[in-house]
Amino acid sequence: MHAITGSGWIEVISGSMFSGKTEEVLRRLRRAEIAGQEIAVFTPALDDRYGETTIGTHNGASRTATVVDNEGNGPWDVVDAVNGEEVVAIDEANFFSDALVDVCQALANDDRRVIVSGTDQTYRGEPFRPLPELMAVAEYVDKFRAICAVCGEPAARNQRLIGGDPAHEDDPTILVGADESYEARCRDCHVVERG
Repeated sequence: MHAITGSGWIEVISGSMFSGKTEEVLRRLRRAEIAGQEIAVFTPALDDRYGETTIGTHNGASRTATVVDNEGNGPWDVVDAVNGEEVVAIDEANFFSDALVDVCQALANDDRRVIVSGTDQTYRGEPFRPLPELMAVAEYVDKFRAICAVCGEPAARNQRLIGGDPAHEDDPTILVGADESYEARCRDCHVVERG
């Protein structure tokens, strides 16, 4: 909590896939533990890429997390599961319903440090809710970039691939996957099949 006001806050870590968002969450959690702070970590039920009760990075780092339902009022289970912890981390916020915004506000209002990470754009290059709303109410926002898989420039977009080709604009927004389904791309190299 802030030393002068005693209040909590929200930190958002956003960016494209492969930009190091979860690595940054894990780094911040390690520092909180060094400071002697109690932490709670949550992940959406939808994301089981690194195990059902784990948040993980593409390079193999991981941490045990509590699984919560990502739909409807499921994010409110985070509030119910927090038991005095000063730091609350929520990974893959883009998989949660819009209720996550109110959950993070409630936790911060209860004098907790809330660390939220997720990709802020869909594979179409559109805002990926609830990240834009979380970024608007957060005290701290960091946007990470990866390296474009095509040209090597900084990449802020997610290129979904199906059989090696760009996904069509009508494909579902959410498809849990890693390098078998996605690449990081810059604005110029990002393609969405239309029509």
